[in-house]
Amino acid sequence: MKWTPGVVQRKIVWSQGLFTLAVRAPDVAPFEAGQFLQLGIPLEDGQHLHRPYSVASPHGEVLEFFVVLVEEGQLTPHLWKMQPGDKIDVSEKAAGSFTLSHCPTASVLWLIGTGTGLAPYIACLRTAEPWKRYERIVLVHGVRHASDLAYQQELDEHIQRFGTRFRYVPVISRESRDGALNGRITTCLSTGSLENVADQPITTDSCIMMCGNPDMLTEMENILEQRGLRRHKAKSPGQVIVERYW
Repeated sequence: MKWTPGVVQRKIVWSQGLFTLAVRAPDVAPFEAGQFLQLGIPLEDGQHLHRPYSVASPHGEVLEFFVVLVEEGQLTPHLWKMQPGDKIDVSEKAAGSFTLSHCPTASVLWLIGTGTGLAPYIACLRTAEPWKRYERIVLVHGVRHASDLAYQQELDEHIQRFGTRFRYVPVISRESRDGALNGRITTCLSTGSLENVADQPITTDSCIMMCGNPDMLTEMENILEQRGLRRHKAKSPGQVIVERYW
């Protein structure tokens, strides 16, 4: 893997252990919104510690990475301690197929994610493509606590700009908050509350992108399959695009 030098430009702490690093890395090759890059640091023993992270911004000189601290993890404790001016390695080329170029044509685009699975959607919504291709966009973000709902101001700006074309549905599993659904995304879909709040049914004229917790993804796929929706493949068109985080 080829590495390029990066420098942390700013750090946004959304809640304890949940943060965004904006990294200036001008030598990263052009990529599609929704793809991921590797972040890495050299260790004193000569090893290089690195992990893949979806980019929460389109290609540019400054790239954003939405990260949750895993205290027993190897890399995220180092990332959590980083401050503006710190150096970090970034892979030169992005990878992954969780992009709109791999999505089917439809009337409605559903962006469903948990935790930091929000990252590729933030990147996607900053580009013109989804707004040109889809009549309506519904973003569903599942978290445990209300404090984990990041990028709120930016999402509010999309609501102000696009009105009824964009619907944001936060889903909180461990507490209640006005303006958010309570429970798990899969439960809210099964009870009908998700589609009611979104004011939009999930049909075969939908493209459903899903990213995050593997249990949520598996359960969601099963529910959608019972409705006649299936994975989208080049040789077997469908409606569902999935990105598993682990």
